[in-house]
Amino acid sequence: MIDLLDTMKYRQLTKEQFEELHQEFATFLATQQVDVNEWNSIKESKPEVAEEEMNIFSDLVWDKVLLKTNYLEHFSSDSLNLFRCDKEHIQRIVVKVSRPNFDFLNKEDYKWFIANSKEASIDYFKGQKPYLKERNVEVFDLIEKGSAISNGELYETIFKIIS
Repeated sequence: MIDLLDTMKYRQLTKEQFEELHQEFATFLATQQVDVNEWNSIKESKPEVAEEEMNIFSDLVWDKVLLKTNYLEHFSSDSLNLFRCDKEHIQRIVVKVSRPNFDFLNKEDYKWFIANSKEASIDYFKGQKPYLKERNVEVFDLIEKGSAISNGELYETIFKIIS
């Protein structure tokens, strides 16, 4: 038997995400002429078919979100990783601060960094690479590894500082 998750591009939405998108999921099922009664019957008698429908819907939702994703941020205690996800390649800025006990996750330290972005104890590294896989798959992978979708304001501000 084929593992349904192997056919997925991303991952199935969480229960909370499905609940949040229940109206969109109902519309998705309706486009396949599946009403609520039939859906309940499918869930009961053919759980593998229900699972596959949920996987297809999940991939559609993720594709839509990822197409609109242009910037990601990943904060850790010792570094800040900022990504600009262009069509053909991904650009990355890494920020490291060499001050004792500095922590990007600490509000006061982060405020210090923003106010002192040209301080000598701050190192900036930038680079870019073409996508090795499909763009959305690589962007999704960064999200799964802890990056958050952002509006790009921090990326663009730091990009101006180091350019």
